[in-house]
Amino acid sequence: MEETAERDQPLTPAGRLFLQPGMDQVINCAIAVDSPLDVDAIKAEVRSSIMLKHPRFCSLMVRDSCGREHWRKTQVDVDRHVIVRHHPLSDGDPSISDEDAVNDFIADLSVSSPLPTDKPLWEIHLLTAHKTLVFRVHHALGDGISLMSMLLSCCRRADDPAQRPTIGGVGSASAAPRRRWSVLTLVKVVWFSLLYVLEFVLRVLWLKDKTTAVSGGDGVELWPRRLASARFRLDDMKIVKRVVADATINDVLFGIISCGLSRYLDIRSPKGKDHALPEGLRMTGVAMVNLRSQAGLQDMSKLMNSNSGSQWGNKFGMLLLPVYYHRGGSDPIQFVKRAKAMIDKKKLSLEAPSPTKLGI
Repeated sequence: MEETAERDQPLTPAGRLFLQPGMDQVINCAIAVDSPLDVDAIKAEVRSSIMLKHPRFCSLMVRDSCGREHWRKTQVDVDRHVIVRHHPLSDGDPSISDEDAVNDFIADLSVSSPLPTDKPLWEIHLLTAHKTLVFRVHHALGDGISLMSMLLSCCRRADDPAQRPTIGGVGSASAAPRRRWSVLTLVKVVWFSLLYVLEFVLRVLWLKDKTTAVSGGDGVELWPRRLASARFRLDDMKIVKRVVADATINDVLFGIISCGLSRYLDIRSPKGKDHALPEGLRMTGVAMVNLRSQAGLQDMSKLMNSNSGSQWGNKFGMLLLPVYYHRGGSDPIQFVKRAKAMIDKKKLSLEAPSPTKLGI
Protein backbone atom coordinates (compact mmCIF):
# COMPACT_ATOMS: atom_id res chain seq x y z
CA MET A 1 0.00 0.00 0.00
CA GLU A 2 2.84 2.40 0.79
CA GLU A 3 4.48 1.69 -2.54
CA THR A 4 1.22 2.42 -4.37
CA ALA A 5 0.72 5.65 -2.42
CA GLU A 6 4.21 6.81 -3.34
CA ARG A 7 3.75 5.88 -6.98
CA ASP A 8 0.37 7.51 -7.46
CA GLN A 9 0.36 11.19 -8.44
CA PRO A 10 -2.72 13.39 -7.94
CA LEU A 11 -4.24 15.09 -10.96
CA THR A 12 -4.02 18.83 -11.28
CA PRO A 13 -7.25 20.85 -10.89
CA ALA A 14 -7.33 21.37 -14.67
CA GLY A 15 -6.89 17.63 -15.24
CA ARG A 16 -9.75 16.85 -12.88
CA LEU A 17 -11.94 19.41 -14.64
CA PHE A 18 -11.35 17.75 -18.02
CA LEU A 19 -12.40 14.38 -16.55
CA GLN A 20 -15.78 15.56 -15.26
CA PRO A 21 -18.72 13.74 -16.93
CA GLY A 22 -20.09 16.98 -18.38
CA MET A 23 -16.68 17.88 -19.81
CA ASP A 24 -14.63 14.73 -20.61
CA GLN A 25 -12.43 16.49 -23.17
CA VAL A 26 -10.65 14.27 -25.72
CA ILE A 27 -8.37 15.86 -28.32
CA ASN A 28 -8.68 14.30 -31.79
CA CYS A 29 -5.92 15.04 -34.30
CA ALA A 30 -5.86 13.66 -37.87
CA ILE A 31 -2.66 13.49 -39.93
CA ALA A 32 -2.82 12.45 -43.59
CA VAL A 33 0.30 11.22 -45.39
CA ASP A 34 1.23 10.54 -49.02
CA SER A 35 2.76 7.08 -48.57
CA PRO A 36 0.98 3.90 -47.43
CA LEU A 37 1.05 3.36 -43.67
CA ASP A 38 3.60 0.82 -42.41
CA VAL A 39 1.83 -0.51 -39.32
CA ASP A 40 4.81 -2.42 -37.90
CA ALA A 41 7.15 0.56 -38.37
CA ILE A 42 4.69 2.90 -36.66
CA LYS A 43 4.32 0.55 -33.68
CA ALA A 44 8.09 0.21 -33.41
CA GLU A 45 8.50 3.99 -33.50
CA VAL A 46 5.86 4.43 -30.79
CA ARG A 47 7.61 1.89 -28.55
CA SER A 48 10.93 3.73 -28.83
CA SER A 49 9.50 7.26 -28.75
CA ILE A 50 9.80 9.83 -25.99
CA MET A 51 6.05 9.51 -25.57
CA LEU A 52 6.38 6.24 -23.66
CA LYS A 53 9.07 7.76 -21.47
CA HIS A 54 6.62 10.38 -20.24
CA PRO A 55 4.78 9.31 -17.06
CA ARG A 56 1.39 10.61 -18.21
CA PHE A 57 1.39 8.35 -21.28
CA CYS A 58 2.17 5.23 -19.25
CA SER A 59 -0.16 5.84 -16.30
CA LEU A 60 -3.69 4.76 -15.54
CA MET A 61 -6.23 7.22 -14.22
CA VAL A 62 -7.53 5.71 -10.96
CA ARG A 63 -9.81 6.98 -8.20
CA ASP A 64 -9.20 6.47 -4.50
CA SER A 65 -11.81 5.67 -1.87
CA CYS A 66 -12.75 9.35 -1.68
CA GLY A 67 -13.31 9.56 -5.44
CA ARG A 68 -10.20 11.68 -6.13
CA GLU A 69 -8.32 11.00 -9.33
CA HIS A 70 -4.66 9.89 -9.41
CA TRP A 71 -2.13 8.75 -12.00
CA ARG A 72 -0.75 5.22 -11.45
CA LYS A 73 2.20 3.90 -13.46
CA THR A 74 1.53 0.80 -15.54
CA GLN A 75 3.01 -1.25 -18.36
CA VAL A 76 1.92 -0.03 -21.79
CA ASP A 77 0.72 -2.55 -24.35
CA VAL A 78 1.25 -0.68 -27.62
CA ASP A 79 -0.97 -3.15 -29.50
CA ARG A 80 -3.93 -2.00 -27.38
CA HIS A 81 -3.23 1.65 -28.14
CA VAL A 82 -2.50 1.42 -31.87
CA ILE A 83 -5.78 0.43 -33.50
CA VAL A 84 -5.63 -0.57 -37.16
CA ARG A 85 -8.53 -0.33 -39.60
CA HIS A 86 -7.81 -1.66 -43.08
CA HIS A 87 -11.23 -1.24 -44.69
CA PRO A 88 -12.43 2.09 -46.16
CA LEU A 89 -14.63 4.10 -43.83
CA SER A 90 -17.02 4.96 -46.65
CA ASP A 91 -17.63 1.30 -47.60
CA GLY A 92 -16.27 1.98 -51.07
CA ASP A 93 -18.65 4.83 -51.91
CA PRO A 94 -16.70 6.89 -54.51
CA SER A 95 -18.82 9.99 -53.88
CA ILE A 96 -17.37 10.35 -50.35
CA SER A 97 -13.88 11.84 -50.24
CA ASP A 98 -11.18 10.65 -47.84
CA GLU A 99 -11.43 13.94 -45.97
CA ASP A 100 -15.20 13.66 -45.47
CA ALA A 101 -14.92 10.01 -44.44
CA VAL A 102 -12.25 10.79 -41.82
CA ASN A 103 -14.24 13.80 -40.55
CA ASP A 104 -17.33 11.63 -40.07
CA PHE A 105 -15.21 8.97 -38.34
CA ILE A 106 -13.79 11.50 -35.85
CA ALA A 107 -17.23 13.04 -35.25
CA ASP A 108 -18.62 9.61 -34.40
CA LEU A 109 -15.66 8.80 -32.13
CA SER A 110 -16.08 12.06 -30.21
CA VAL A 111 -19.63 11.09 -29.18
CA SER A 112 -19.77 7.30 -29.11
CA SER A 113 -16.29 6.17 -28.04
CA PRO A 114 -14.84 7.62 -24.83
CA LEU A 115 -11.28 6.58 -24.02
CA PRO A 116 -11.31 3.44 -21.81
CA THR A 117 -9.82 3.90 -18.34
CA ASP A 118 -8.26 0.41 -18.13
CA LYS A 119 -5.29 1.72 -20.12
CA PRO A 120 -3.49 5.09 -20.38
CA LEU A 121 -5.74 7.74 -21.92
CA TRP A 122 -4.45 7.84 -25.50
CA GLU A 123 -4.94 5.95 -28.76
CA ILE A 124 -3.65 6.05 -32.32
CA HIS A 125 -6.07 4.90 -35.04
CA LEU A 126 -4.41 3.88 -38.31
CA LEU A 127 -6.82 4.23 -41.25
CA THR A 128 -4.71 2.44 -43.85
CA ALA A 129 -7.24 2.78 -46.68
CA HIS A 130 -7.15 6.57 -46.23
CA LYS A 131 -3.42 6.91 -45.35
CA THR A 132 -4.43 8.74 -42.20
CA LEU A 133 -3.46 8.57 -38.53
CA VAL A 134 -5.93 9.76 -35.89
CA PHE A 135 -4.45 10.60 -32.51
CA ARG A 136 -6.82 10.58 -29.54
CA VAL A 137 -5.42 12.04 -26.33
CA HIS A 138 -7.37 13.01 -23.23
CA HIS A 139 -6.98 16.68 -22.36
CA ALA A 140 -6.14 15.69 -18.77
CA LEU A 141 -2.73 14.55 -20.07
CA GLY A 142 -1.72 18.02 -21.24
CA ASP A 143 -2.57 21.10 -23.28
CA GLY A 144 -2.01 21.78 -26.97
CA ILE A 145 1.47 23.25 -26.46
CA SER A 146 2.61 20.17 -24.51
CA LEU A 147 1.09 17.65 -26.91
CA MET A 148 2.22 19.37 -30.12
CA SER A 149 5.74 19.75 -28.72
CA MET A 150 5.81 16.02 -27.98
CA LEU A 151 4.37 15.09 -31.38
CA LEU A 152 6.98 17.19 -33.15
CA SER A 153 9.76 15.65 -31.05
CA CYS A 154 8.65 12.17 -32.21
CA CYS A 155 8.98 13.14 -35.89
CA ARG A 156 12.04 13.47 -38.13
CA ARG A 157 12.69 15.46 -41.28
CA ALA A 158 12.27 13.58 -44.56
CA ASP A 159 15.44 15.12 -46.01
CA ASP A 160 17.51 14.47 -42.85
CA PRO A 161 16.19 11.72 -40.54
CA ALA A 162 18.68 12.78 -37.84
CA GLN A 163 16.98 16.18 -37.46
CA ARG A 164 13.67 17.03 -35.84
CA PRO A 165 11.27 19.13 -37.94
CA THR A 166 10.42 22.72 -37.08
CA ILE A 167 7.39 24.80 -37.95
CA GLY A 168 8.78 28.11 -39.15
CA GLY A 169 8.71 30.55 -36.26
CA VAL A 170 6.44 28.31 -34.19
CA GLY A 171 8.96 25.71 -33.11
CA SER A 172 11.24 28.22 -31.45
CA ALA A 173 10.76 28.65 -27.73
CA SER A 174 12.24 32.08 -27.38
CA ALA A 175 11.18 34.18 -24.46
CA ALA A 176 8.70 36.95 -25.18
CA PRO A 177 10.27 40.44 -25.12
CA ARG A 178 9.57 42.57 -22.08
CA ARG A 179 7.02 45.30 -22.54
CA ARG A 180 7.81 48.93 -21.80
CA TRP A 181 4.62 50.63 -20.78
CA SER A 182 3.89 54.32 -20.60
CA VAL A 183 1.74 55.71 -17.79
CA LEU A 184 -1.27 55.88 -20.15
CA THR A 185 -0.74 52.29 -21.25
CA LEU A 186 -0.43 51.16 -17.63
CA VAL A 187 -3.74 52.87 -16.81
CA LYS A 188 -5.36 51.07 -19.75
CA VAL A 189 -3.93 47.73 -18.58
CA VAL A 190 -5.39 48.21 -15.10
CA TRP A 191 -8.77 49.37 -16.48
CA PHE A 192 -9.19 46.62 -19.07
CA SER A 193 -7.98 43.96 -16.63
CA LEU A 194 -10.54 44.96 -14.01
CA LEU A 195 -13.28 45.27 -16.62
CA TYR A 196 -12.65 41.90 -18.28
CA VAL A 197 -12.04 39.94 -15.07
CA LEU A 198 -15.30 41.32 -13.64
CA GLU A 199 -17.08 40.34 -16.86
CA PHE A 200 -15.54 36.86 -16.65
CA VAL A 201 -16.85 36.41 -13.10
CA LEU A 202 -20.32 37.66 -14.07
CA ARG A 203 -20.39 35.30 -17.06
CA VAL A 204 -19.47 32.36 -14.85
CA LEU A 205 -22.11 33.18 -12.23
CA TRP A 206 -25.07 34.89 -13.92
CA LEU A 207 -24.84 36.33 -17.40
CA LYS A 208 -25.52 34.25 -20.47
CA ASP A 209 -25.97 34.79 -24.19
CA LYS A 210 -29.33 34.87 -25.91
CA THR A 211 -30.32 31.49 -27.37
CA THR A 212 -29.53 31.22 -31.10
CA ALA A 213 -29.07 28.49 -33.69
CA VAL A 214 -25.52 27.89 -32.41
CA SER A 215 -26.49 27.57 -28.72
CA GLY A 216 -26.18 24.28 -26.92
CA GLY A 217 -28.53 22.75 -24.36
CA ASP A 218 -28.88 19.96 -21.84
CA GLY A 219 -26.87 16.94 -22.93
CA VAL A 220 -25.14 18.86 -25.73
CA GLU A 221 -22.02 16.71 -25.23
CA LEU A 222 -24.03 13.72 -26.53
CA TRP A 223 -25.64 15.42 -29.54
CA PRO A 224 -24.74 14.05 -32.99
CA ARG A 225 -21.84 15.94 -34.53
CA ARG A 226 -20.50 16.70 -37.96
CA LEU A 227 -17.03 17.93 -38.77
CA ALA A 228 -16.27 20.12 -41.76
CA SER A 229 -12.94 21.36 -43.09
CA ALA A 230 -12.29 24.92 -44.21
CA ARG A 231 -9.14 26.06 -45.97
CA PHE A 232 -7.84 29.60 -46.18
CA ARG A 233 -4.82 30.54 -48.24
CA LEU A 234 -2.26 32.34 -46.13
CA ASP A 235 -1.44 34.67 -49.05
CA ASP A 236 -5.10 35.74 -49.20
CA MET A 237 -5.14 36.40 -45.46
CA LYS A 238 -1.98 38.51 -45.79
CA ILE A 239 -3.69 40.63 -48.48
CA VAL A 240 -6.61 41.29 -46.11
CA LYS A 241 -4.17 42.01 -43.27
CA ARG A 242 -2.49 44.74 -45.31
CA VAL A 243 -5.85 46.45 -45.88
CA VAL A 244 -6.39 46.99 -42.13
CA ALA A 245 -3.64 49.03 -40.46
CA ASP A 246 -1.50 47.08 -37.95
CA ALA A 247 -3.71 44.00 -38.25
CA THR A 248 -2.40 40.50 -37.56
CA ILE A 249 -3.26 37.11 -39.04
CA ASN A 250 -5.20 36.36 -35.83
CA ASP A 251 -7.28 39.51 -36.38
CA VAL A 252 -8.10 38.36 -39.91
CA LEU A 253 -8.92 34.83 -38.75
CA PHE A 254 -11.24 36.06 -36.01
CA GLY A 255 -12.87 38.42 -38.51
CA ILE A 256 -13.51 35.41 -40.79
CA ILE A 257 -15.08 33.50 -37.90
CA SER A 258 -17.30 36.47 -36.99
CA CYS A 259 -18.41 36.96 -40.59
CA GLY A 260 -19.04 33.22 -41.04
CA LEU A 261 -21.15 32.95 -37.89
CA SER A 262 -23.23 35.98 -38.91
CA ARG A 263 -23.95 34.49 -42.32
CA TYR A 264 -24.72 31.10 -40.76
CA LEU A 265 -27.22 32.70 -38.41
CA ASP A 266 -28.82 34.51 -41.35
CA ILE A 267 -29.49 31.10 -42.91
CA ARG A 268 -30.47 29.10 -39.82
CA SER A 269 -32.42 31.64 -37.77
CA PRO A 270 -36.23 31.91 -37.97
CA LYS A 271 -37.45 34.48 -40.47
CA GLY A 272 -40.00 37.15 -39.81
CA LYS A 273 -40.09 40.50 -38.09
CA ASP A 274 -40.90 39.05 -34.67
CA HIS A 275 -38.07 36.50 -34.75
CA ALA A 276 -35.29 38.49 -36.42
CA LEU A 277 -32.02 38.59 -34.51
CA PRO A 278 -31.10 42.07 -33.28
CA GLU A 279 -28.18 43.79 -34.96
CA GLY A 280 -25.05 43.51 -32.80
CA LEU A 281 -26.28 40.42 -30.89
CA ARG A 282 -23.40 39.08 -28.81
CA MET A 283 -22.17 35.47 -28.78
CA THR A 284 -19.35 34.69 -26.37
CA GLY A 285 -16.47 32.44 -27.27
CA VAL A 286 -13.61 31.22 -25.08
CA ALA A 287 -9.96 31.21 -26.11
CA MET A 288 -7.08 29.43 -24.38
CA VAL A 289 -3.83 31.32 -23.86
CA ASN A 290 -0.45 29.74 -23.14
CA LEU A 291 0.79 30.96 -19.72
CA ARG A 292 4.34 29.66 -20.01
CA SER A 293 7.13 32.20 -19.93
CA GLN A 294 8.27 31.07 -23.38
CA ALA A 295 6.04 31.42 -26.43
CA GLY A 296 5.46 28.76 -29.07
CA LEU A 297 6.28 25.07 -28.98
CA GLN A 298 8.56 24.01 -26.17
CA ASP A 299 11.77 22.04 -25.74
CA MET A 300 10.72 18.55 -24.56
CA SER A 301 13.66 18.32 -22.15
CA LYS A 302 12.34 21.43 -20.39
CA LEU A 303 8.75 20.21 -20.44
CA MET A 304 9.77 16.97 -18.71
CA ASN A 305 11.88 18.80 -16.11
CA SER A 306 9.75 19.54 -13.05
CA ASN A 307 12.09 22.38 -12.09
CA SER A 308 11.74 24.10 -15.46
CA GLY A 309 9.57 27.16 -16.03
CA SER A 310 8.10 25.38 -19.10
CA GLN A 311 6.42 22.49 -17.33
CA TRP A 312 4.29 19.78 -18.91
CA GLY A 313 0.58 19.93 -18.27
CA ASN A 314 -2.38 22.24 -18.77
CA LYS A 315 -0.67 25.61 -18.37
CA PHE A 316 -3.18 27.95 -19.95
CA GLY A 317 -5.51 30.77 -19.07
CA MET A 318 -8.92 31.56 -20.55
CA LEU A 319 -10.30 34.76 -21.96
CA LEU A 320 -13.69 35.64 -23.40
CA LEU A 321 -13.86 36.61 -27.06
CA PRO A 322 -17.19 38.22 -27.97
CA VAL A 323 -18.55 37.66 -31.48
CA TYR A 324 -21.21 40.08 -32.71
CA TYR A 325 -23.94 39.30 -35.20
CA HIS A 326 -24.33 41.64 -38.18
CA ARG A 327 -26.88 41.07 -40.90
CA GLY A 328 -25.95 39.75 -44.33
CA GLY A 329 -24.43 42.20 -46.75
CA SER A 330 -22.09 43.75 -44.16
CA ASP A 331 -18.64 44.64 -45.44
CA PRO A 332 -16.30 41.71 -44.53
CA ILE A 333 -13.46 44.16 -43.86
CA GLN A 334 -15.56 45.70 -41.09
CA PHE A 335 -15.56 42.32 -39.33
CA VAL A 336 -11.76 42.35 -39.38
CA LYS A 337 -11.61 45.93 -38.08
CA ARG A 338 -14.01 45.11 -35.24
CA ALA A 339 -12.03 41.97 -34.42
CA LYS A 340 -8.78 43.94 -34.30
CA ALA A 341 -10.26 46.62 -32.02
CA MET A 342 -11.53 43.97 -29.58
CA ILE A 343 -8.34 41.87 -29.61
CA ASP A 344 -6.15 44.95 -29.08
CA LYS A 345 -8.04 45.66 -25.86
CA LYS A 346 -7.69 42.03 -24.76
CA LYS A 347 -3.92 42.21 -25.34
CA LEU A 348 -3.75 45.17 -22.96
CA SER A 349 -5.48 43.24 -20.18
CA LEU A 350 -4.37 40.54 -17.75
CA GLU A 351 -7.63 38.66 -18.25
CA ALA A 352 -6.08 35.35 -19.31
CA PRO A 353 -3.94 34.65 -16.20
CA SER A 354 -6.23 36.40 -13.70
CA PRO A 355 -9.16 33.89 -13.56
CA THR A 356 -6.61 31.07 -13.24
CA LYS A 357 -4.89 32.75 -10.30
CA LEU A 358 -8.26 33.48 -8.70
CA GLY A 359 -9.16 29.80 -8.96
CA ILE A 360 -12.11 30.38 -11.28
